[in-house]
Amino acid sequence: MTRLEGLPQHELTAQLLRITDELADKFHGVFSRETVEQFVEETYQLLNANATVKTHLATLTARFAKQRLTDHGRAQGLTKVEVPQVLFICVHNVGRSQMASALLEHHAFGKVAVRSAGSQPSGSIPSVITEALAELNIPLTQAFPKPLTDEVVRAADVVVTMGCGDSCPIYPGKRYLDWEVADPVGAPLNRVREVRDDIDRRVRSLLSELLGD
Repeated sequence: MTRLEGLPQHELTAQLLRITDELADKFHGVFSRETVEQFVEETYQLLNANATVKTHLATLTARFAKQRLTDHGRAQGLTKVEVPQVLFICVHNVGRSQMASALLEHHAFGKVAVRSAGSQPSGSIPSVITEALAELNIPLTQAFPKPLTDEVVRAADVVVTMGCGDSCPIYPGKRYLDWEVADPVGAPLNRVREVRDDIDRRVRSLLSELLGD
């Protein structure tokens, strides 16, 4: 591992090596240890560059690196693809894309794989977003802002953008949708509910199309 900023070097190295060991075991036969190590280190760097609170950075690195390796395997045809995958993108990945991801995951019951990302991820998910989803019994306790990476776009069957501009790469064979949805960040709860319900209608319609209902 190269020297990274954040934790004391010996503690950081130990944590990243532990993550690498666990993921190398999980993806044994799919990726080499060198590939896993590269993804873990790069993932830490990506999150460390954008995180405002770094207390749980190692845990988030483990989760995001696992997701990225899963998507890389899917995109490269190295793992079995059983369900369609949808990627939601907004600017900071703390509002619209997080709501859409949580709602689709809630309604899909595992029949669709869901991802979200931000073209410029920053900050944290506002409590009003969490509260609006909690009203539908949808917890958002595990969510965090994630940067848009190449493999997550390549792995997606459907890419839904919500106000992220032209930052999303375009690949053939994918379905691209642009939803004009109001930004709920900074809005009062009653307005966030309206945005939530708008996204929910769109998500339900998309899910019906994907599953052929």
